[in-house]
Amino acid sequence: MPFDITMPIQFHGILSTIGWFDVLDIIIVAVILYKIYVMLKDTRAITLVKGVLVLLVVTLICSWFELHVISWLLQKTVTLLFVALPIVFQPELRRALEHLGQGSFWGAQTLLNDEQARSVVNELTKAVKQLSATKTGALLVIERDMGLNDISATGIRIEGLISADFLLNVFIVNTPLHDGAAVIRGNRLIAAGCLLPLTENRSLSTELGTRHRAAIGLSEQCDALVVVVSEETGTISVAENGHIMRHLDIDTLRAVLMPAFASPQESIRDMVRNWRKKK
Repeated sequence: MPFDITMPIQFHGILSTIGWFDVLDIIIVAVILYKIYVMLKDTRAITLVKGVLVLLVVTLICSWFELHVISWLLQKTVTLLFVALPIVFQPELRRALEHLGQGSFWGAQTLLNDEQARSVVNELTKAVKQLSATKTGALLVIERDMGLNDISATGIRIEGLISADFLLNVFIVNTPLHDGAAVIRGNRLIAAGCLLPLTENRSLSTELGTRHRAAIGLSEQCDALVVVVSEETGTISVAENGHIMRHLDIDTLRAVLMPAFASPQESIRDMVRNWRKKK
């Protein structure tokens, strides 16, 4: 088969029309699509997206083979789907808009330096360990990029520095704050006795009680990290992005909590400071 010399020429002609702004445009679109994928990944929305893509592919195939009746039905179905998508994806759209409004769409906000983060995590794990040993039920909500003022408004405002003894006093059995959730922002406990939304996921295990379902429900609506201590078994669990990790030990819990408090920017400054000391 003879070599078609026009193909390289056409390809070179296409490349010659691409400028720096076109490259920047492509990169920006790619980054936005990647961020959207990261937000949808490991959520129920990604399954719905795959279903819509399959439906679109089938519609194109039917149009190619001129299956007019099936194509007409699929086109009407796709039209109805695009009308229904904002309703179906309401939690995800709300999360995306909240990320964008709080400036957290492009990256996490800074919280604590490395030393402060380790101190807070140590106090939290110490308290959770004691709560687990005594089988005292507890809900600890750790605020990250998305604000939780609406959640903290449902409880009692505290604004106290985090310590293990302080948290243990908050969750004393048969007190007004025991059954609610404690909301943590940085190194402060901002509110306790807060109410959390329950998940609507019907496929969860029947072993999960109200605390666990409330933890999952909040994690479905925002980027908070929710620590749960079971009142029946003392089991430690963590809910994030609509999923729950159960039967955690203290070391695993510490590893899960550190990224929620540590500031990457501060860690870089510490590295530079250490490098200067070595010089």
